[in-house]
Amino acid sequence: MEFRHLGSTGLIISEIAYGNWITHGSQVEEDTAVSCVRAALDAGITTFDTADVYARGKAEEVLGRALKGERRDGLEIFSKVFWPMGDGKNDKGLSRKHIIRGCEDSLRRLGTDYLDLYQAHRFDHTTPLEETMRAFEDLVRQGKALYIGVSEWRAEEIERALRIADEMGFDRIVSSQPQYNMLWRVIESEVVPLSEREGIGQIVWSPIAGGVLTGKYKPGAELPAGSRASDPKSEKFLADKVSDRVLLERVQLLEPLAAEAGLTLSQLAVAWVLQNANVSAAIIGASRPEQVESNVRAAGVRLDPALMSRIDEILGDSVQRDPELTKSPENVRLL
Repeated sequence: MEFRHLGSTGLIISEIAYGNWITHGSQVEEDTAVSCVRAALDAGITTFDTADVYARGKAEEVLGRALKGERRDGLEIFSKVFWPMGDGKNDKGLSRKHIIRGCEDSLRRLGTDYLDLYQAHRFDHTTPLEETMRAFEDLVRQGKALYIGVSEWRAEEIERALRIADEMGFDRIVSSQPQYNMLWRVIESEVVPLSEREGIGQIVWSPIAGGVLTGKYKPGAELPAGSRASDPKSEKFLADKVSDRVLLERVQLLEPLAAEAGLTLSQLAVAWVLQNANVSAAIIGASRPEQVESNVRAAGVRLDPALMSRIDEILGDSVQRDPELTKSPENVRLL
């Protein structure tokens, strides 16, 4: 395993992090989830990312049990707050009430007394940003969160938060957690340049595009049994990609490039995001321990610039680059 600083902070994290969106408490049984966490630890992963909304708290509980007994100072545990966690009018968003209560609940479910990083899961258009930033600041002062980050915020939203932090003397945002992969590059034109200037590191999710960049979805073929695209809980996130024949054909053309680099397609996809110097970590998920063991082999891989250019040529206009595609909901609806 290789390690990087989280943005310009002193916090060192594994450049491949383990995340449990969709899988823990939902798609896989707990003993399998625990085996995946053990595989991550055995591979040298020290950074674990979750969120309160994943399986409505169950994912945090499973991760907490899986990490029980590990030396806490040797781990970096991240969680998030924003999405509804109940049917009450204050059980959502980034109000002071929801942030403080959300953090306390996450700590209890994870079985820890602090989070290394606490993230705003989306931007809240209905709460004054000053209120949100002060609530996060209070958690930092109480030692319940060591650093503050955001997920899927636009550049102008991050910039506003930085300005408020500077004006009010609060701790600044140190990380951004966007979707980022060969096919989805919407952060490159605005979020990454801002982050490079301000010392913010990217902790990217979906480096293999929900499995699309593994090559397992073949053009015109039936969806593989047990895949995310065939699971009712996650198919909506992949429907447009697995129905795009041109995209799937282009992904198949990447396989010889991966072989040239001595990698599988999924390893190539993870290694690709890590070539971006602004990326502090790539989050991988897994439903089987062997998936963890395979994808961690992307750590430390350096790809030839010529190979990177060939990837761009093959994918062509299948790549999404428009920063306008990053949007938080205007109203936080109950799940």
